Amino acid sequence: MLGNELLRERIPPLKEMSLRDWRQALTTPPMYRVGNSTLRIQTHFVCLIAAVGLFVLIVWYAMSPPSRSHRSYLYSEHYDMLPLSNVITPKSVIDSYNATYPLTPPVRSAFGITYRIGVISDLDTDSKSTSESSTWVSYFKKGHLTWDRVHGSASFKWDASEPTRLTSTLGQGKRGMELSELIVFNGKLYAPDDRTGIVYEIDGTKAIPWVLLTNGDGRRVKGFKSEWAAVKDNKLYVGGLGKEWTTSTGELVDFDPMWIKQIHPTGQVSHHDWKTNYEKLRRSVGIEFPGYMIHESAVWSNIHKKWFFLPRKMSKEIYHEDKDPYHGTNLLLTTDENFSNIDVVSVGEAIRTHGFSSFKFIPGTEDDVIVALKSEETPQGSATYIMVFDIKGKILFPETKIADIKYEGIEFI
Repeated sequence: MLGNELLRERIPPLKEMSLRDWRQALTTPPMYRVGNSTLRIQTHFVCLIAAVGLFVLIVWYAMSPPSRSHRSYLYSEHYDMLPLSNVITPKSVIDSYNATYPLTPPVRSAFGITYRIGVISDLDTDSKSTSESSTWVSYFKKGHLTWDRVHGSASFKWDASEPTRLTSTLGQGKRGMELSELIVFNGKLYAPDDRTGIVYEIDGTKAIPWVLLTNGDGRRVKGFKSEWAAVKDNKLYVGGLGKEWTTSTGELVDFDPMWIKQIHPTGQVSHHDWKTNYEKLRRSVGIEFPGYMIHESAVWSNIHKKWFFLPRKMSKEIYHEDKDPYHGTNLLLTTDENFSNIDVVSVGEAIRTHGFSSFKFIPGTEDDVIVALKSEETPQGSATYIMVFDIKGKILFPETKIADIKYEGIEFI
């Protein structure tokens, strides 16, 4: 009805209309004038709003600081403004962490609690395969540790089968697969190579490259000489020797081994200068450069909220490669997170050709009992020893030889 009334208003009586008026009435929609006027008003208004919105967006974008929330997989604090990757990891992946430890459930019996353990070899130049081209080898030996909490004693039983042979074709300077540590992280088993800087995932009989650690601040062409690894705050810390890199007779070259690497479960790496921390550790026993302390084992205790270090070697004299094999230690160093309060404990008698190369807290002991490896390297040959003691230095299982090759990593697997 409304349309008919509007039509009557737009079309005058027949007697007043000319032929031209009829044509215009028939070809023009009834709402044309109203619609056209409304359309012009709305178009101008929308254009104005769009222009204002675009201006505000441009100003906001120009004034916003650059985002630094996503770091590259090759992230370095020193080069934070120079991201090397645009990979953005989903938050769901970042927030997830597999805290399973140990990987194999322990078995309880009348004799105590039995855990599955493994040790991994660093054969130095002997890692090169004699039968395969461009191939390097490491051996993964497995067994069981039984902890008797009632009597405070430990026992070991190694698998009768031969150690698992792990191989890689990745080397540097004709060396590789010199695996210096073994550690469970994010539900997987890892081992760093102290020659190439590669951190391998150990999966059955395979050594799968995971991340590459480069020396010093991460801007070096040489692989990081990884010697120890520890888990703290769901991140993997990998450290070097903890001493200045010197020539064979002790002349200073650089401080690259005094950096540590922090690896996120996603594989993202950051580099941290620990020179001051390492200096505090050796200063606690009266050592200053050119004296030195070499670290190959460290663990963070989330129970004690402290770092534990078992130095491999130390000397108040300048480094010399011919004398170095005879500077083994028997010390346990404990420090808070800030390295402001360091305690020193002696563990048994010092055997100068033996030095700590790896250790872990026995699960279920409230981080009070340690199982440790000691390595021996002299011109006469190499060997590996195992022992158990508490954090006060009391020996619970005496130093005992387990192999005539050098195993440098132990873990509950």
